Amino acid sequence: MKKAILFIATVLFTMTISAQSKNFLDTPYLETQAQVDTMVTPDKIYLNIIIQEKDTKGRVSVEEQENQMAQRFKALGIDIEKQMVIKDASSNFKKYFLRQKEVLKSKQYSLLVYSGKELGEVMMALEQLDIANTSIEKTEYSKMDELELELKTRAVEKAMKKAEALTKPLGQKVGMAIHIADNSQYYPRYNQAPRMEMKAVSADMGQAQPLDIDFEKIKVETSVNVKFALSN
Repeated sequence: MKKAILFIATVLFTMTISAQSKNFLDTPYLETQAQVDTMVTPDKIYLNIIIQEKDTKGRVSVEEQENQMAQRFKALGIDIEKQMVIKDASSNFKKYFLRQKEVLKSKQYSLLVYSGKELGEVMMALEQLDIANTSIEKTEYSKMDELELELKTRAVEKAMKKAEALTKPLGQKVGMAIHIADNSQYYPRYNQAPRMEMKAVSADMGQAQPLDIDFEKIKVETSVNVKFALSN
């Protein structure tokens, strides 16, 4: 009995789907495709910093370098607790001439800054502290979700205008949308290892100013297909 009921339900469901498909195909419609894109400037820049003890007689400890770096960053207005995290810490044994063993420590940090100017100030501060092992991890745009929705709206509006332009010479009118397909492909929400240009700006030969850094912009695009019902 249960098998019979299940069979009847399956048949009814299939007939309903077929009827819906047939009704859709019988409706006069126009399909248009629209794509929009834009370029945005990253407003979140992640800097990778590595501090190592110097393998010399009068070496500076990691802790001392860390404190100096933190003080310099605070002077620049950087919130250490919110903008910097420790990614890794390690110690390596090094053999010396008299077979003594000492520990060489290192720490790796990730620092978040919000503009090229702020990054330039940070890099100059690190250079003055003789911390040269730095690199850009990635850049991001903080309002990516809002931007995606805005672009989708613009894409649908563009598809509507295209449909109206195509039907106007025929004396037909564009009705309601009967099908919308979002064809946007996934794209990185950040630039990995971005290209950048650094320009040292100076008021005169003796006074260097923070670096002016221009980052590669992030391209964001979306594409939609829309089917509009037609009427005379």
